[in-house]
Amino acid sequence: MSTLPSTETKTKQPPSVYTVMLFLSMLFMLLAVIAMIIEYRRYAPEYYDTNTAQPNAMVMPADNVRIA
Repeated sequence: MSTLPSTETKTKQPPSVYTVMLFLSMLFMLLAVIAMIIEYRRYAPEYYDTNTAQPNAMVMPADNVRIA
């Protein structure tokens, strides 16, 4: 083994199959999150806006309520 600097240029290894699968899964997960956000905004646009909420509660007078 020589201590002199090598004249060979180091070449970069091509990405393995697992690296490509990792990047593809990250891309598809990001697309899935974006699609879920779009679908959520279409399905429930006023989920946190409770100013216009109308409660569906039935109010009964106290004299009609019988306790057993």
